[in-house]
Amino acid sequence: MKNHFEIRVPPGQAKERLDVYLTAHTENATRNKVQEAIKNGEVQVNGKTVKPSYIVLGNDCIEVNLNRPDPPEVKAENIPLEIVYEDDYLLVVNKPAGMVTHPAYKNYTGTLVNALMHHSEKLSQLHSEDDEEFDIVRPGIVHRLDKDTSGLLVVAKDETSHQKLAKQFAAKTSEREYNAIVWGKFKQKTGIIDAPLGRSKSDRKKVAVTADGKNATTEYEVIEQFDYLALVKLHLRTGRTHQIRVHLAHIHHPVFGDETYGGREIVVSGIEGKKKAEVKNLLEMMPRQALHAKKLGFVHPVTKKMMRFESELPVDMKDVLNLLKKK
Repeated sequence: MKNHFEIRVPPGQAKERLDVYLTAHTENATRNKVQEAIKNGEVQVNGKTVKPSYIVLGNDCIEVNLNRPDPPEVKAENIPLEIVYEDDYLLVVNKPAGMVTHPAYKNYTGTLVNALMHHSEKLSQLHSEDDEEFDIVRPGIVHRLDKDTSGLLVVAKDETSHQKLAKQFAAKTSEREYNAIVWGKFKQKTGIIDAPLGRSKSDRKKVAVTADGKNATTEYEVIEQFDYLALVKLHLRTGRTHQIRVHLAHIHHPVFGDETYGGREIVVSGIEGKKKAEVKNLLEMMPRQALHAKKLGFVHPVTKKMMRFESELPVDMKDVLNLLKKK
């Protein structure tokens, strides 16, 4: 199966070979795979076939057709899980930061799915609601969390339960609350971020606010404001890839520690000397985005009872907050 997309090179792009540029800005791509595609005429720049050594220029339009690799068989692995709740129809897991939710390119082992397959012989075989990249079944997965986002996930054990749960997530009748440590001081304690999201035109590995993207809305509330960071509570009205991270970066409050969307850079003015050293120390304590799926609620697909779960903030976020509170 071919994966067709277009990349618009931003103005001011530094000189770089086409094969190097595409490898860095394309999901699920190796340099050998990219070079082969270019040589086979599956990559065009401004409507013309070029060589892998072509130097990319600002405003170039790159059209790409890449073969999707056949994913390997997903196998059960004995990986510890924090099971918050389990019955015959579903289970709720508290996923640690650093664990990929499901197998994908470069992450076919060590994922939540590998662990779930070892834990339970009974898992739904339906596709998850937001499958975009590969035509692959992800056992039990109803919704996802990014690799470096921690928190609560519900997993379905049978197809009927999966369908009923997926409908709640699609209709946004499920309850999901996130906590995040973010950069900056908020002018308002509450707010709504309404900005459409889609794949970045310049970097396929990223999501961006884009006019032709899908509708996306995030509600936020400041729980505690510190000098240059804040603890916020977030609710999703929609469930787009990287939604919270991109939306917060869009309003100039990137999630602290988020390397992809500007959270590892100092985005607040006036941080010098001792304070700058303090920020460096906090970033060392938070090697990932400070984002946690804290609360999860849904109607049980069989009993019809409302189920609500809450997990504590992980140690790394607690440590950062404790230091901020001591100041």
